[in-house]
Amino acid sequence: MCGLFASLGYEPDPRRIDIVSHRGPDGRGWRIFDTAQGPLALGHRRLSIIDLEERSLQPMASPDERYWMVYNGEVYNYREIRTELERRGVAFRTESDSEVLLQAYIAWGEDALHKFMGMFAFLIWDAREQILFAARDRFGIKPLFFAHSPRGIAFGSEIKQLLDLPGTERRMNLPRVWDFLAAGYTDHCSDTMFHGVEQLRGGESLRLDLRKWRLGESLPIKRYYDIPRERGPELSEAEATEKFHELFVDSVKLHLRSDVRVGSCLSGGLDSSSIVCVMDQLLKSKGDPSPIHTVSACYPNKEVDEKPFMDIVVQNANTEPHFVYPSADNAFALAEKITWHQDEPYGSTSIYSQWSVFEEARRQKIKVMLDGQGADEQLAGYHGSFYYYAQSLINQRQHLAFARMVYERWRKHGLWPPDQLKNLLGHRAPPWAIRYARQVAPVDRSGDGWMGSALLDTAKPPSGGGLAEVMARDSLAPIEDIGQLCVAFVKGASLPMLLRYEDRNSMAHSIEARVPFLDHRLVEFTISLWNQHKIVGGDTKRVLRSAMAGILPEAVRQRHDKLGFATPETAWFRGALKQMVIDGVEETLSRYPGLLNADETRALMSAALDGRRPVDFTLWRIVNVGVWGRIFNLSL
Repeated sequence: MCGLFASLGYEPDPRRIDIVSHRGPDGRGWRIFDTAQGPLALGHRRLSIIDLEERSLQPMASPDERYWMVYNGEVYNYREIRTELERRGVAFRTESDSEVLLQAYIAWGEDALHKFMGMFAFLIWDAREQILFAARDRFGIKPLFFAHSPRGIAFGSEIKQLLDLPGTERRMNLPRVWDFLAAGYTDHCSDTMFHGVEQLRGGESLRLDLRKWRLGESLPIKRYYDIPRERGPELSEAEATEKFHELFVDSVKLHLRSDVRVGSCLSGGLDSSSIVCVMDQLLKSKGDPSPIHTVSACYPNKEVDEKPFMDIVVQNANTEPHFVYPSADNAFALAEKITWHQDEPYGSTSIYSQWSVFEEARRQKIKVMLDGQGADEQLAGYHGSFYYYAQSLINQRQHLAFARMVYERWRKHGLWPPDQLKNLLGHRAPPWAIRYARQVAPVDRSGDGWMGSALLDTAKPPSGGGLAEVMARDSLAPIEDIGQLCVAFVKGASLPMLLRYEDRNSMAHSIEARVPFLDHRLVEFTISLWNQHKIVGGDTKRVLRSAMAGILPEAVRQRHDKLGFATPETAWFRGALKQMVIDGVEETLSRYPGLLNADETRALMSAALDGRRPVDFTLWRIVNVGVWGRIFNLSL
């Protein structure tokens, strides 16, 4: 895992690669080339994971120095690709996956992208043909941002590398700020929350032929990969389970390839626990006695603490566990530092919890960490997915299945049926159920108009922002079932944002985070299941649960609550952090007058902190926009 920078036309500035020295503390490279469009600079900061020798430093050149590459990521099937290339007569000088990627591009051109299994963002300069090629992996696990103008174009692993380039300004991109404030959406579009800074999305590439293309012209961005958008063949649960097990185990096996220590995040949930237990099986099958280093975040608040489940996994697998206890005070004390590394605002204090896990991993000298990102998106693991499952059952007149779902959610999740009916059916719920829900759970509407400002009204995207933006951009069908929901999640509704959090939090501590659930073969299979074997009755992620039978401890495999990197935010905000929240909201209102409706924002804050309405992620978003604007010195 590394950091990269490239600029064309602009005056080469090596400081821009050093801004992200945290991404690559093990090596540094910088080279300048002359082109018809002005100087081309390629910069690289290296985090050594495979082939630790200096021969694998970048920019990396082909033997004839026609091709030069800077690359961030891992190609996990590099050994298999290398063997194929060697059969074609290619001789290798290193043992790295970097050289394999470069030689694959030389051999197959852009078609090489379809051979790679992994996560990557890279640029390759063809000095003879004057072509600059850039690409990002299928799902956007690794970042690649760019800024361009008639004066130049520049690429970076993080947004901060591109700020203050000639012709740019430090200004908020208000439509994307609207998305974040309204619902926490980020990273779902090509443009970012910084005016003038964009990104290649997952599955996109860019080819600039400098003999034809000129600075200031539109960029010929191409989509080379897309996930399937339709259901596959009907499979029995046994057939789906067998195939899922095969693909998942093979993915974890590939993700273990490394020349340094590999550990894992462990939340005690289904996803991370599955990874740890499969890692344990694979290592034992190789006769490797080394324990798996796991890192977990724990809390004294029982409603968000998952340590009992972590302990069960630790007791059943060969692990060396490490536990951290994130404190309320540090959630604000570290907010500036985390926001600087994240580049854009983050949606809740759960990101601080994840930060703490990677901070501990670095203390334990763990350089590679596996994590469970991506499972919920492709398997409808969020409990909100029950709404779409219910709608599909109603539309298909599967009334018995609907009744079974309601009963099992009552039995397994403790959700009272009248409340379920209100949430699942909305206006179609029986009047008595709606009346009952309003009596037992009245809602204080104080502060509902907090986004009602003239500035945000004009910034509101025409499509409605957030999910609607994703749906319109990618021509997705209206979401009527969980198959369509999973496509939207993976395409942009949540996965790209979570991958940004993962990348920045891990790289801030010079750690490579790997996500085995995002092996494209596995994603394509689970998407093709569509509505099959994901939600069944009261179970989420049914096919994963079935595939982990005999591997996961039953107490974990049969868990039905869901937390993730949760923090006791309600207790914190109404207790130890109350004054900090108030001060943070006031700072945002003061720094950016006119951005929000000040009276309504204060009413919302008071109602939430006084217990008259729930504490949700809204308050943190308001606070963090102010922090973000301050540390990056942004104007409206």
